[in-house]
Amino acid sequence: MVKSIESIWKKGFLKSDALVAPRLNNLYDQKSIHLIDRFKRMFKVNLNVIVAGSVLFLGVSFLIGIPFMGIGFFLTLSIIVVVNRRLSRGLYKIDKSESSYHYIKAFDTWLKEQVSTNRKMARFYYPLFFWSLVLGFWYSSFEGKQVGEVLTKKLILNYPDMYLVFGVPIVVVLGFILVTVFLAYFGGRIYNWDLKIVYGGVLKKLDEIIADMEELRV
Repeated sequence: MVKSIESIWKKGFLKSDALVAPRLNNLYDQKSIHLIDRFKRMFKVNLNVIVAGSVLFLGVSFLIGIPFMGIGFFLTLSIIVVVNRRLSRGLYKIDKSESSYHYIKAFDTWLKEQVSTNRKMARFYYPLFFWSLVLGFWYSSFEGKQVGEVLTKKLILNYPDMYLVFGVPIVVVLGFILVTVFLAYFGGRIYNWDLKIVYGGVLKKLDEIIADMEELRV
């Protein structure tokens, strides 16, 4: 009885002397290496863009009078870059001499750890971005006047009984707290959306290759 292609492929992963095994293994070796190399390039470019963008924005923020925003964004992005560069050390330690299956599974394990770490960080750095944005705007100047002071005076003029917290209207403080809590709670989900936008194609291809390999190894 003639063996089906599927049965031959399955045996190809288990028996090195199977006729199609070397070709099949070579095919997945190429796919695995290509996919991981593609991710490495994207990962490196992404970090470099973040570094360049944060430095540029820091300089521009001083020029246009929103230094608090620039400093906040720069420090937060710097922490993200430092953590991810340290995590990337594990990526470059993955042994390419392993079989294509073990190689890509090792990469998948590293990727899950990297995503998990960034998802936890996202609960803190999204609120930090928001704080930087608010403080930068609040302490910025327009026509020689501080924006925060102008808004406070207008609110007090319209609502003279409004309670102030350290000189800031209570509605502003409450809004600040609510948005911060929201970003902290949903930070992980927001990060997942960002991850899908940047690396969605690579992650989908990774899942497909692993699923194919595991099906053939059954």
